[in-house]
Amino acid sequence: MAEDRSASPPDPPGGLRILITGAAGYVGSHVLAEVLAAGHAAHALDNLVGGPAQALERVRAIAGRDFGFSRIDIRDRPALARLVADFGPEAVIHCAALKSPLESLARPAEYAEVNVEGTRRLLASLAPSRCRRIVFSSSAAVYGPPDRLPIDEAHALRPTTPYGATKAAGEALLAAAAEADPGLSVAILRYFNPAGAHPSGRIGEQPSDPPSNLVPAIAEVALGRRPVLEIHGDDYPTRDGTGVRDYLHVMDLARAHLAALGWTGRSAGAEVFNLGTGAGVSVLEAVAAFERASGRAIPLAIRPRRPGDVAACYADPARAGRVLGWRAGQGLAAICASAWAWARANPEGFRRHSAEIGGP
Repeated sequence: MAEDRSASPPDPPGGLRILITGAAGYVGSHVLAEVLAAGHAAHALDNLVGGPAQALERVRAIAGRDFGFSRIDIRDRPALARLVADFGPEAVIHCAALKSPLESLARPAEYAEVNVEGTRRLLASLAPSRCRRIVFSSSAAVYGPPDRLPIDEAHALRPTTPYGATKAAGEALLAAAAEADPGLSVAILRYFNPAGAHPSGRIGEQPSDPPSNLVPAIAEVALGRRPVLEIHGDDYPTRDGTGVRDYLHVMDLARAHLAALGWTGRSAGAEVFNLGTGAGVSVLEAVAAFERASGRAIPLAIRPRRPGDVAACYADPARAGRVLGWRAGQGLAAICASAWAWARANPEGFRRHSAEIGGP
């Protein structure tokens, strides 16, 4: 089990003290690895409900460096306040959230409590401190059905799920805080579709049951854990009839957080940035790329469209390029190769039973 190390190791020379919430999750663990690789001091916060403790142990092994860890729920304001006072962060990367759009339909109140109220309590805990730099993990789910493609940051926000609505509400809270405090700097990052895994193959996306994202679902079929890949709709007005999305390598996404962190050091106010490749990939194109990466055939089963799905959704990431100096560097082939390396080495993801968690 991951040890609660409230006391952080000594700071490396020249780095920032960065608090990362949701650090054991898929995105958070990759961000933590990049923060450590960049020479910063990190303190990881997670309640270990959605993110496995083993991910943190593997990040330690990847980085070859230690970091502090506190097992805290983002809604626990007294614990947050104590951690902020003890660690003294100079910046926060806020990834802690419930994240399933489909699950949020059944649990809207819980999503609001964790994602919105949790963000409010984090802000309240930071207020007495000297920390005025925040990077916020948001989502393209705030947009809803696109009026135009590619989607830029000026697009209307019309979320179709409670999850998307909570991300929009979190953005609004942070923007209001930045307006009230001229010294506060907030970079709001709207992710499109993170995919892939760390090049070490030691951390990646923990598969859900059933998988809720396309690339892990394909990997499950390639591993023989599921007989077919279910494709929901092959009659969309796209180039091959299947849905088109913007798949972003998780390592490019992790790099974007460091670029956003740099921006918060030279700017004030709240600004929004789309993170994507700017190119759409269809389901069938993703399947073909994974077949090439794995050398295995992926049997398909066509199912009816799901309510709420759109034909195509992909980013205009130009603003992130201009302002942050960030661009996606890895394409679909790299996503599939890294996802397959992770899945093949970890066919069940991180070991699921707490008694087994903690080993390499």
